[in-house]
Amino acid sequence: MNGSLIALFVWLLTANVLAMIPSKDNHWRRAYGLIGLGVPLLVWVFWENPVWVGLLALLAGMSVLRWPVIYLGRWVRRKAGL
Repeated sequence: MNGSLIALFVWLLTANVLAMIPSKDNHWRRAYGLIGLGVPLLVWVFWENPVWVGLLALLAGMSVLRWPVIYLGRWVRRKAGL
């Protein structure tokens, strides 16, 4: 197991622990921090591993951060006029 996958698993574990702690802003500040750390981490995973491993990492990150992904999809649809 290489460093990018270890960092990914640490990110996933941290994200799940942060989700269990109560928050006044519905975890949005934590989500922004996780996105800021997760995007470079995802690039690193894609760089060091096969594409299917990177896609699994992307799906894992999307499952953890599902509400930002849902809001992004709504925003894109609204901007596209659909």
